[in-house]
Amino acid sequence: MNFTTNGIHKTQLAKNQFNNKNNIMKLLMIYCNRFAYKPQIKTLAEFPDFDQAEEFQDVLVGFIQMEKEDEENPKYFETKLVKSLKWAAKKNTTQRIILHSFAHLSESKAAPAVTKELFDAVEQRLQNTGYECVQTPFGYFLDIDVKAPGRSSARIFKSF
Repeated sequence: MNFTTNGIHKTQLAKNQFNNKNNIMKLLMIYCNRFAYKPQIKTLAEFPDFDQAEEFQDVLVGFIQMEKEDEENPKYFETKLVKSLKWAAKKNTTQRIILHSFAHLSESKAAPAVTKELFDAVEQRLQNTGYECVQTPFGYFLDIDVKAPGRSSARIFKSF
């Protein structure tokens, strides 16, 4: 049976409702030979305290902006994030992925608790499929140090 509305398939309508180009999740992926951070300023009191610096080698870092409108269908964005991160990791021949909340790619911001739940779900799914995945401390401004190679696959931007 073929369900359409004005010639548009129902499945396409469902996809289109999340493709508003003004308010969609943004993902900047940078493959790093070296990525290091040190927590500096805690901005969200409800999340755990961190003071330890960390350093990683051969890692894909996902700078992720979840927007307010993305809260309507977190499972959709969870799947898109997992697929995009796995694809970019394969392009850069790494099994290591870091999730970093980067609320600077748009003016619209999802609730911190919703974003953290999404990150936890994405981290678990990636770990379940053999990736080493961690998150940077949530609710902090970090000093970051990035060493990334000069090739196109090392810097990928997606929005969905």
